[in-house]
Amino acid sequence: MHRLIALAGAVCLAAAPLRAQTIEDQVSTFQLDNGMDVVVIEDHRAPAVMHMVWYRAGSADEQVGVSGVAHFLEHLLFKGTEKRAPGEFSEIVKANGGSDNAFTSYDYTGYFQRVAADRLGLMMEFEADRMKNVQLDREDILTERDVIVEERNQRVENDPGSLFREQRMAAQYLNHPYGTPIIGWRHEMVDLDLDDALAYYEQYYSPNNAVLVVAGDVIPDEVLALAQEHYGPIPRNEALPERVRPTEPPQMAERRMSFSDPRVAQPYVMRTYLAPERDPGDQRKAAALTLLAEILGGSQTSVLPQKLQFETKRAVYTSAFYSGLSLDDTTFGLVNVPSEGVSLEEAEADMDRVVTEFLEGGIDPEQLERIKFQFRAAQVYALDNSDSLARRYGAALTSGLTIEDVHDWPDIVQSITPDEIIAAAREVFDRDRAVTGFLRSSAEVTQ
Repeated sequence: MHRLIALAGAVCLAAAPLRAQTIEDQVSTFQLDNGMDVVVIEDHRAPAVMHMVWYRAGSADEQVGVSGVAHFLEHLLFKGTEKRAPGEFSEIVKANGGSDNAFTSYDYTGYFQRVAADRLGLMMEFEADRMKNVQLDREDILTERDVIVEERNQRVENDPGSLFREQRMAAQYLNHPYGTPIIGWRHEMVDLDLDDALAYYEQYYSPNNAVLVVAGDVIPDEVLALAQEHYGPIPRNEALPERVRPTEPPQMAERRMSFSDPRVAQPYVMRTYLAPERDPGDQRKAAALTLLAEILGGSQTSVLPQKLQFETKRAVYTSAFYSGLSLDDTTFGLVNVPSEGVSLEEAEADMDRVVTEFLEGGIDPEQLERIKFQFRAAQVYALDNSDSLARRYGAALTSGLTIEDVHDWPDIVQSITPDEIIAAAREVFDRDRAVTGFLRSSAEVTQ
């Protein structure tokens, strides 16, 4: 027994350096001669790899009048190229035991495959091919346009909450393209054509506007060699435009809206405030707002749930939300779903009262320490998931941040003081920069 204990102790000591490993130890970065950024995240625990190509172009980079073209093009890239028939890429990924997909956001578009590590070169060959050689015809356009319109029908038109969100976002941003839905306005989507898709493709799909992220059972130098072989020959786009969007004018009046739909089963009130994003080299305010969202409504022990759901039982659900991972100004939001018999007007007053009391009373040090501990734990657990790590770096780099910003973020969050959180809250909670929305059922309105 003593020998077993000694052996166990020796194993623990040997494993200690691995547990102390930080994400910085796993990440290597390169840049190809054509301007393509490369991020490699080593994780040798399973013989698999996540291969992702992120473009610094999303729906907020679209030209006016062709909303939805970024998402439309994402669909079209699963058609054929000069070398591959339509759908062949995905079929080969599947035949090799892998999976693939893509996604579009305001600030980026991404394509990924998860496959066995020894298939990485094949994935790069295919992805490099469709970076510049996609082949589209009028029939592809008509077929896929019907697909995205139907996707909008399912995700937006059939969901009152999604329609409400669209209207709220349009009211939130007076001039910035974040006020236009990623999937597009339906009346513009139905007119998207081949020229619209190709114009976006030719403008933004180039190596000097892309980030390659490879995470898994790989060696950085070997990944670099493969990237140089497959992506290196693609010429950079010398005409790539500077990434500048329309900015918000001073917002000087609160906006209020009431959205009614007979399909609404549970009315609620939501308020969103214009809020700063994480900026390169300047993330403290965003870190304070990240913690503020957790303090107010991140869990059942947060301020809003404790006061409104458990103490007074005047709400069935409350939350606060904020995501600073955005190229331009983002939003901080509060939600209150009232209990039966509590009107939306009363729910709004309840929410405002609790927030005011919080600002006057300050932050519970124990709660803040608990939240910071949970944040630290989440950072450690994230090291076990190469897919989520790949997404962390890809989303950050295409949203204007640097590798150093990603690595600095955990320590910045831990260093935020209660005073910084309260100061950030007082700055953001400006009703002149807010949209307050009521989502109601039509039956409630007619009563």
